Amino acid sequence: MSRFRHRCAALGLAAAVVVLAAPVAVATPVAPPVQQTRPMPDKSIAFYVGKNRTESGATLLGGFGHEPSSHWLEIVPRQQHEPGSTITVGATEEADLPGRLTQIPQVPETAKYITSNYSEFAGFPAPLTNGGLNEFQVAARDVWSDSRPELVEMTPPGQTGPHYSDLSRIAMERAHSAREAVEILGELIDEHGYTTYGGNSHLFADADEGWVFIEFAGGKGLWAAERLGPDDVRVSYPGYIGDFPLDYQDNPDYAGSPNLIDFAVEQGWWDPASGKPFNLQQVYGTPFPGHPGKSSPDDEAPWRHPPTLEEELRQLGRVSLVDMQRMVRDPRWSDDRSGYGQVAELKPDLPHPDLATLWVANTAAVTAPYIPFHIGAETVPPEYSQHRYLTSGAAANYLSPEYAAQEATRSATYLSKRLMYYTCDRPEVFLTDVTQALEGFEARIMAEIGDTERQAAEAYAAGDAQRARALLTDWSNGWAMEGVDLTEYLVEDVEARTKEQFGIRRPAVEPPPGVTAKAESLDMSLPEGSISARDRVHCDLGNGWAEGSTVDRKGQLGDPDAVPDYRAAARTDHSAPWLPIAVAAATGLVIGAGAVLLTRRRAG
Repeated sequence: MSRFRHRCAALGLAAAVVVLAAPVAVATPVAPPVQQTRPMPDKSIAFYVGKNRTESGATLLGGFGHEPSSHWLEIVPRQQHEPGSTITVGATEEADLPGRLTQIPQVPETAKYITSNYSEFAGFPAPLTNGGLNEFQVAARDVWSDSRPELVEMTPPGQTGPHYSDLSRIAMERAHSAREAVEILGELIDEHGYTTYGGNSHLFADADEGWVFIEFAGGKGLWAAERLGPDDVRVSYPGYIGDFPLDYQDNPDYAGSPNLIDFAVEQGWWDPASGKPFNLQQVYGTPFPGHPGKSSPDDEAPWRHPPTLEEELRQLGRVSLVDMQRMVRDPRWSDDRSGYGQVAELKPDLPHPDLATLWVANTAAVTAPYIPFHIGAETVPPEYSQHRYLTSGAAANYLSPEYAAQEATRSATYLSKRLMYYTCDRPEVFLTDVTQALEGFEARIMAEIGDTERQAAEAYAAGDAQRARALLTDWSNGWAMEGVDLTEYLVEDVEARTKEQFGIRRPAVEPPPGVTAKAESLDMSLPEGSISARDRVHCDLGNGWAEGSTVDRKGQLGDPDAVPDYRAAARTDHSAPWLPIAVAAATGLVIGAGAVLLTRRRAG
């Protein structure tokens, strides 16, 4: 029996028949999968919409990182550092392109920022980050951007300098604007070099503009940046820059390393006399791994064609916060590889800087609620902090007693992952219910956020910053815990319906010859030969949800009445767990006493 208030219970056999009978939508047009000589890309997505294209007049930046390891949320306070302080940057010899750790100077003061950390990328010391939002309302995303194979081969063993995550964190710590983030990173690479895994990009944004920054492999200090204005849209999937002006050093909309053009000419990769534009992707990058238009089920790089997705952003017209949240949540790419979901709404007229807001889904937003955290908030619930689930090295070491209580809390990430695995095992049956519950929950938050921000703004205006920050902290933490309760409810509901209607699907895996262990005990990783971008756990029904893509769902708003009564369930489950035991014990005592009395009477 379903526990959803808004769903009838009789899905059962009828639902199964409908699912089996329903035709599978094959997207068109379809082009042959792109053949690749290197491992398929699997590293993050970012969406930028300039303020003139949004409903609110705010710049929107959303996205997530593709990493299989654990993820957790952190609010890092503003900090002062002693003179001579340094930070360790770079990679170790364990990286695919081996490096060497070095130290570079830390600045005297670093900014407050909100970020999603993660624990694993071979040879890159944890904690790692792809960006987030800082107190100066600079938002950042980090996205893969493959350099041409010759550059990867040129990368020297023992490479040094900050890597992608070092640069992401430094931008959060130091940048007062998106443009300044570019200037800071460029100066760092010029001075200290860059440690690469094969090419990378960043997408920075503030209330006025955005910037794409690309650092190329090769150990030659090559980097480039392009400004995105208030009328622009950009999708980094991968990050890219196209035609680039030769006078970029005198052009306020571009920036780059001093050798950017000369090196390409020296290598014979671009001829100034050819009459062709200096196109950075063609000169230093690789072709988009996906093809134009919709992806087919056998595509090895589904949806990885930025111009196609940029056209979707344009089709949305005036893009709302809900639209951007939905783009990040879209089942076409929000799946088992997605470490989190982030959306920053960068407003030009905040009454106080502490009201800058980052909406965060603790893991893939397809099965996790967005929770808004203001820069003024000071803590996150331990449920959203680091847990050992999927954390690098956890299986080889015992837990420190210092982390016992934190580890004992309900991991928001683990709960949302469980919900994903159940939901995506049968998305035709469960995805609509789960999506409606999450979007309805977020609609409730949006109905409250304005009043909360007004109260905080009044406290700041009255000079009571402490009260304002306490209000913002309590409000975000309260909704975060509501999100945990909702997710736990949804897990239990979908689990119960799965067991009742279908049973738990067993792995159809044959043990190797001579192995007596059952399939349930074998390696649970994607099998050899799998393409993670295509074969991972996902809920994509062919073009997103059953109702279609984010563009198809334009104008649909979350319905607060679609949220199941998870609070009542929590009260039933947790209010007095001892009561049935106590009643049973009392009943037993009464029965026992009666039996003794009866025995005595008979004996007398």
